[in-house]
Amino acid sequence: MLYDICVLLIALLGGVVASVSGFGIGSLVTPVLSLSVGTKLAIAIVSVPHLVGTTIRFFMLRQHVDKRVLIGFGIMSAVGGLIGALLYASFATPSLTLVFGSILIFAGFMGATGISEKMQFRGPSAWIAGGISGVLGGMVGNQGGIRSAALLGFNISKETFVATATAIGLIVDGARMPVYFWNHHEAMFENSKWIIIATIGVTIGTIVGAKLLKKLNQRIFRRVVSALIFLLGVFMLFQGLQVS
Repeated sequence: MLYDICVLLIALLGGVVASVSGFGIGSLVTPVLSLSVGTKLAIAIVSVPHLVGTTIRFFMLRQHVDKRVLIGFGIMSAVGGLIGALLYASFATPSLTLVFGSILIFAGFMGATGISEKMQFRGPSAWIAGGISGVLGGMVGNQGGIRSAALLGFNISKETFVATATAIGLIVDGARMPVYFWNHHEAMFENSKWIIIATIGVTIGTIVGAKLLKKLNQRIFRRVVSALIFLLGVFMLFQGLQVS
């Protein structure tokens, strides 16, 4: 019972964080569920509440999606994420996780100090940033954090930031969900309790987080996202050190 409540609360927190930063559901809920069902199945289970939360967030912010960023950066990020996911089995190592964590820490620092605001992505650089961030995220199984880190390089509003990150997330979810169901549908059905609990938590958190996003001004928003990216980087670095 205590573990069930823990999953619910972490899922709620993940929904709040994702509504503010564009990532967080998978990063927070997957490690907790993996304690019970293992990492591979946890990723498949979390993909369901992730899709639900992302869909709700998209419909709440859909009018703010930047089509230019979505078509350029977003498509390349999604393609890169799929390539990275395919390379995961062959190239995923603790060293790669350490590198990934270090990149997130650096990106979080750049955003928190305001340096990233002076380094804007335009034209081909946006496509390159999208592709690289997608591949890296796919290879370590955490695309949302690196995607938001790269999006800090665009001069866009907080609503556009989250809405565009969410739209990209939906594209990625649409591509990966069939794979998860094909490989884990029986185990996912057997563990449907976790899907229901996590989905409830994520749904509530998404709605609460959307209200919180409205109260943040642009400067504080960038600092909050940068801090979350920094913390995710520290977590990934710690995770890599534990395994190596």
